[in-house]
Amino acid sequence: MDHLQYLLLLAGCAAVTLPLELSGSRVYRRPGRLARAVLPVAAVFAVWDVIAIAAGVWDYNPRYVTGVALPLSLPLEEALFFLVIPICAVLTLETVRRLAPDRRAKAREENAR
Repeated sequence: MDHLQYLLLLAGCAAVTLPLELSGSRVYRRPGRLARAVLPVAAVFAVWDVIAIAAGVWDYNPRYVTGVALPLSLPLEEALFFLVIPICAVLTLETVRRLAPDRRAKAREENAR
């Protein structure tokens, strides 16, 4: 079961934030916008990981990953991390923005003074 820990952690993060979408955050309903927010950063960090793995700077304990690797030896779990965690962050941010619009307006007014 240890080999599923990383995947289960990612699934847990996605499951915890899924209700935020169901409450009206509309993140998944705008896939183009989500992709523009997440994919460029995910690509940069994926390349960074691949370079670090190839250089021997770090690796992943085989006990905690499935062993499925994408091209260039990037573990599946790590590639999913670069997608799942930013999506969870965007869901959280959009929910806070939606639920606290008055605070943002007040902050802008105070900063304008």
